[in-house]
Amino acid sequence: MKSDFLVREATQDDREKIKEIIDLSFPRFFRYFANQSILEPDEPLIVSEGEGVIAGFAKLIEFHVGKGKFGCILWLAVHPAYRRRGVALTLTVSSVEYLRAHGAIAVFASTQRRNPGALATLSKANFKQAGFLGLCRLFGFRLISFYRQIWYAPGEVVLTHA
Repeated sequence: MKSDFLVREATQDDREKIKEIIDLSFPRFFRYFANQSILEPDEPLIVSEGEGVIAGFAKLIEFHVGKGKFGCILWLAVHPAYRRRGVALTLTVSSVEYLRAHGAIAVFASTQRRNPGALATLSKANFKQAGFLGLCRLFGFRLISFYRQIWYAPGEVVLTHA
């Protein structure tokens, strides 16, 4: 489904609406971390805007492991009133494009194993599950550094953009 929402970089004026989306989208435990992460001014934060409102956002991170530059979609959420309209997919595709344009050789995402909506959206955007052995081949002994960079939490699955 194509979204009629435009993606742009977030501004300070968008922060309150993003916080509202966080509160409506994440369990209490994750809200604290999501709210803290959107305060980082040097890290990319994009929003989907349409109909005069911010419908969703994606918090991105760029990091190095060894000599490689990588990107990750750290948080992605859509206001409940705008779900099932292609906003999450548009944000996901735009996130990959942004991170690749800024030099990421690979783009990752992680989500809870029991989040079928996120898994479906990531799959539609050509993300594939990255198994432990595949990540070991890519990062070797630096795998722990990778997990730390993407804020990996127990119960999550890591996906990589194909």
